[in-house]
Amino acid sequence: MEYYLDIKILPDPEFQATVLMNALYSKFHKTLCERHSKNIGISFPSYQVTLGNVLRLHGSSIELDKLQLGEWLGGTKGYCHISKAKPVPENCQYRIVSRKQTTMSNSKLERLIKRGSITPEEAKQYKAKMFTKGLDNPYVELTSGSNGQRHRRYIQFGELLDHPIEGEFDQFGLSKTATIPWF
Repeated sequence: MEYYLDIKILPDPEFQATVLMNALYSKFHKTLCERHSKNIGISFPSYQVTLGNVLRLHGSSIELDKLQLGEWLGGTKGYCHISKAKPVPENCQYRIVSRKQTTMSNSKLERLIKRGSITPEEAKQYKAKMFTKGLDNPYVELTSGSNGQRHRRYIQFGELLDHPIEGEFDQFGLSKTATIPWF
């Protein structure tokens, strides 16, 4: 992860930054799937309560340059400013950026009911517990390419580390083990 580039969402009176980030991230994911890429990681350097307005891509200069040559941004390109690939600053820290999944969901509850593994009273208790144990992590909202359903992908930011950890990234640019530079 020697290089990075920033895709900054520009202010727009018609669309909120979160809506544009969802569209941008969906296109990024689709591109990684098409390329079978496992060596581009992401971060959100301006995240606070939401993921913010900057999607930072991390990788080799060759991979990032290839990505910039493609037309993967489509219509979202007009809502963004894309930097050139730049070297990662020296003396930065590192962190794991990964997916955070809830252990309780409506789909899991439906499967439990369908299998007969849970009584109607237990289902009520499950729902009550599910709402009290919701995630408060920032997220992107994506539409499934296979069934068209919308779902949230919650993002978890690991502890800051002084040294990088090598590894692969999934086709969302996330990893449970590999770090990205954080600055």
